[in-house]
Amino acid sequence: MNKPTDESMNEQRRQLLGAGALASVAALVPSASAQVAASAAAPAVRGSGKPGDFNFLAGEWKIANRRPRANSKEWDEFPGEATCWSILGGVGSIEELRIPIRNFSGMGLRLLDVEAGVWNDFWVNARSGVLATPGQTGNFENGAGVFTADDVDDGKPIKVRGVWDRITPKSCRWRQGVSRDNGQTWTEDWFMDWTRV
Repeated sequence: MNKPTDESMNEQRRQLLGAGALASVAALVPSASAQVAASAAAPAVRGSGKPGDFNFLAGEWKIANRRPRANSKEWDEFPGEATCWSILGGVGSIEELRIPIRNFSGMGLRLLDVEAGVWNDFWVNARSGVLATPGQTGNFENGAGVFTADDVDDGKPIKVRGVWDRITPKSCRWRQGVSRDNGQTWTEDWFMDWTRV
């Protein structure tokens, strides 16, 4: 019996992740249909998203994470790693994030609504296996991808934002922010500096 190669194992992993991602998206169809119906009366404004916007992320990465410590002005720094794939001809992107030191992993799923020209960014925490909704929506402009969503924290409405910037062939950065004043000001609480392996 032949021993599987790294490439064949990566292909099997890609197929499994793709199948899981598509199954998760299928669970969203009813809510997505409701969102489409609710927005049907609004004038259609096409976004700038296009297939391949997330192709820069495909590959293997080492990640330097930085988050503020609870009740402190100090930062908690810890390593991570990720494997990312472009799928569906660049209409989708899958990220498998691993942070072994925290016994944490998850999957980012980014899908382009081709007709609307808008990217949707979803997250699945491996501890729950549940696709977090609502996902963030947005696009890339002037070299940065900005993705936002409305959420609730302690019963109060907030906005959350994820930004991809400093994109080069060998590196990029993702940062997360929260706004409690409807997007006028942002507090950033997670920075991830990605370096290609």
